[in-house]
Amino acid sequence: MTEHFQTPNLVWDSSIAIYLFLLGISSGAVQLAIAFRNTSAVKLEKPSQNWVIRSGVILGFVPVLIGLTLLIFHLARPWTFWKLMFHYQFHSVMSMGVMLFQVYLLILAIWSAIIFKDELSLLIDRFIPVLNFLIKWIGVIQKWLKPVEVVLFVLAAVLGAYTGFLLSALISYPMLNNPVLPALFLASGTSSGIAATFLMILLAGKLAGDSHEIHFIHKFEVPIMVTELGLLVCFLAGLYFGGGIKVVALKNALTGFWGVVFWLGVFLIGIIIPLIANLFVNDKWKYNRNFIILVSIFDLIGVLCLRYFILYAGQLTVA
Repeated sequence: MTEHFQTPNLVWDSSIAIYLFLLGISSGAVQLAIAFRNTSAVKLEKPSQNWVIRSGVILGFVPVLIGLTLLIFHLARPWTFWKLMFHYQFHSVMSMGVMLFQVYLLILAIWSAIIFKDELSLLIDRFIPVLNFLIKWIGVIQKWLKPVEVVLFVLAAVLGAYTGFLLSALISYPMLNNPVLPALFLASGTSSGIAATFLMILLAGKLAGDSHEIHFIHKFEVPIMVTELGLLVCFLAGLYFGGGIKVVALKNALTGFWGVVFWLGVFLIGIIIPLIANLFVNDKWKYNRNFIILVSIFDLIGVLCLRYFILYAGQLTVA
């Protein structure tokens, strides 16, 4: 088993696959939360008490912070990570990613502060009254909530696509140097964000399977999965019709151990089963709490397998 994770041409390993997976969850969950707050048929008097919004904040921050921690320890000299935070190299995709994280987390923090303004005010009054001036600042920024959400939504989408750009920068690997990769990772990341939000609102929020939130999220589930499937076909077709070394890369990827990961993990568990579950089951099952949890787990497994497949199978063949 271990030989499949230690190929001769390996540059990036498992920690990068998990890092890419976590960033996708953050991107998808934040986009979903903003969409819910702005387009939900039910007016949210207190967004901070809604579990889709809460999930967007939690899943927005936590996966990115875990992913960045993994990235730091992946460096040859982890103690020098602070240099990446302040010394930007505009020709480096990794450096541009660090800049993106900083802006994304800043805008996400501002949005979260606006949403949880009342809760923050109570905490500050009780424990750190000297910081009461922050509530006044948040009140001023609150007037610009819509523009903040537009910027945050765009940044979240860029973050999801960036995970694909990061791999496509490895130009010596024909499978990874593919223009479809950013769009594929954006779609699959959005799908994982939806699945993670389902788990959050059902397990932590204990919402019912037929709640308004579940009905709202279901509207996006099938279109995103169909888009992901279409982009996956385009990705593979681009390799097939690319000829030469790209065909060799495709053959190496779809056979052997990583071929099994693709057909079983990515295609069957991650796409076909969730699609069938959403398209062909009746409403009794579709809005059943345990059924949604199971399908969401399948979806997350599929997206994680996709990250591993693209990363490892993509490094099997060098131009």
